[in-house]
Formats: sequence, structure tokens, C-alpha cells
Amino acid sequence: MKVPQTLAEARAEIDALDEQIQSLISQRARIALEVAHIKQRSGDTGNHYRPSREAEVLRRAMERNRTAGDSPLSDETIARLMREIMSVCLSLESPLTIAYLGPEGTYTQAAVQKHFGDSVTARATRAIDEIFRDVETGAADYGVVPVANSIGGVVSNTLDELVHTKLRICGEVTLGIHHQLLSAETDPAAIRKVYSHPQSFAQCRKWLDAHLGKAQREEVASNGEAARRAAAEGKGVAAVASLQAGRLNGLNILASNIEDDPSNTTRFLIIGKHEPAATGDDITSIVMTAHRNQPGALFKLLQPFADAGLDLTRLESRQVKGSVLPDYYFFVDFAGHETDAKVREVLETVRSSAAFFKILGSYPRAVM
Repeated sequence: MKVPQTLAEARAEIDALDEQIQSLISQRARIALEVAHIKQRSGDTGNHYRPSREAEVLRRAMERNRTAGDSPLSDETIARLMREIMSVCLSLESPLTIAYLGPEGTYTQAAVQKHFGDSVTARATRAIDEIFRDVETGAADYGVVPVANSIGGVVSNTLDELVHTKLRICGEVTLGIHHQLLSAETDPAAIRKVYSHPQSFAQCRKWLDAHLGKAQREEVASNGEAARRAAAEGKGVAAVASLQAGRLNGLNILASNIEDDPSNTTRFLIIGKHEPAATGDDITSIVMTAHRNQPGALFKLLQPFADAGLDLTRLESRQVKGSVLPDYYFFVDFAGHETDAKVREVLETVRSSAAFFKILGSYPRAVM
């Protein structure tokens, strides 16, 4: 390609490339519509979102970017661009409704946008259990729920719902979390009350202790709700929430990135009725309980994973609700897909030794 020497040449080259890009995107969209017609003729009348296929496309795009050698764009940027193109094309095949923890401006909504793109209908709910109900009843095609934060730990409401739901985990999203102190005030010294979600308070505890130690902290159901209240109450009130929540509610940013750990990350799960196919880079999630009063019972449940060389990526415990004695659910994530022969053998061995056992889902590992 000839390197442009003048501004006019550079702009002409960009205009020509834009024309090609637009033509190719339109061609991709037309083929997406044909895919929908092919599926309909074969009797596939459900939604056409396939997590394994989407993960495959994104990974290939990132690999092409790496092998190009001279690309000025990061893998994450390329994946985000491809995600939006896929989101638009999928909306032509079968528009999706995604339930999330509202109101607008929450980090869960940001996770929806990162995983599904902007061409979906995002349906806000008031609580995590409502997300599960919306997907179970068909009010939403999929749901996005927070499950763990690198500082605040697990989201217990999500774990409790996973034990009893008939839905499956279809995917995961990881999102860097950056908290802002937001208010209608312009001076942080004027703040007497701060609203936020309990997890966000935990993630910003040191900063708040150092800078707003005397301010009252009041927990609410979401950061979006915290921003709404700060805007409604005005004088002397602030919220710990996202930039988007601040923009939506017309709030000033009194302090940026106040999380105690700059690597603060939240993991979200995609829940639905779909069972993704294996991609070669998958996670399987299970929940189980050990037989009570048996020494080494948990070790017996975990030993088959080690014997088979399966990598455990997460192990969490959660006390069984209503249990008089200390019974625990153990939530385990490991690398592999439940359709793999080795994984099937391990799961059957563990199932036979557990007092309670449930596969929560096998799904593609988060791409970015």
C-alpha cells in the first residue's frame, strides 16, 4: 500500500477504506440474514446466539491481529470492534433481550454491553433473583449476574440462585471495575452521606476511611440506585458508582478511581437455557456437598480432578441455608468441557461420592 504523503492523500485513502469496510459489513449482515433463513428452514426457531461460535470468531480475530505484526490496535480493541459487528448482525437474525441488575448505569449493564454489544435489549431488574426469574419465564433470553470480585469476594445471592435454578451457565465476562465518587456537590468536604452497593463499599474501604471517614455509609441494591439517590437528594450526598451512572444522573466526579486495588475486577456469568458446544478452551462449573461426618470427604471429592490432571480454577464454599449443622455447598470451576471423555469420567466419579451434585454449565472461557 502506498504511504500517503499529504493530508489530502491520507483522507482520500481513509475514505476509500471506509467505503470498503461499509460494503463488507453490509455483505456480512446480508449473509447473517441468510443464516437465519437456513436455520428456520431446518426447524431452528429459537434465538440464534451461540456462545461457542462467538468465542471462536473473537479468538480468531485476536489471533489475526497478533500475527499481523504491525497492527497498531490491541487485541482487546479488535475484539470489541468485532463484538459490535456480530451484535448488529445477530440482531438481524434474532433480537435478544438480556436481563441485568439495574437501574441503568450499573457495572452489570456494562458487562452486558461488553459481552453482547449494544444491539440487544437490556432489561433492568431490581434484584439478582429477578434476573433468574426473567430468563426462566422467557421474559429475557439470557441474564448477566455478578458472581465474584477480586477484592470483595463472592456474590452470595448469585451462588444461592445457581444451586436451585434449572438454567445453565452459558458464558463468563470479566470487567475491570473503577469506582468514582459522584455528587451534585462540587466540594468533597461537603459530603455527609455516601450511597453504594455493599461490594463497592468493600472495594473502596481504605479510600473512604482516609477521605470520608466521618460520612455515613448507606448500602443500596446497586450502584445505579446509589447514583439516582445522590442526584435526588442533592446537598451533602454522594455515591460510589461508575462513570456511566454519573453521566446518566448528571452528577459531578469528585474523585476518580477510588478503588483500593487498581486491578479490581468482577467476574460475571451469562445464564440461559442454552448448552454451549465445546470450543477447546472451556470452563465447567459444578456445585456439590460432601457426606457429613466423613473424615476426608472433601478431599475425596477433589482427588479425581488431580488424578485426571484437570486444572481447578476456582473453589468456593457457601453454607447451606437453613442447615442446623454446618453443611456447605462447594462451588468448583475447572478447565474442560463436560462432553470431553476425561471430564465425563471424572464427573461421574465425583457424582457417586457426593451427597449432592449438580453441573451448572460448560461454557467458553472469557475471551477478553
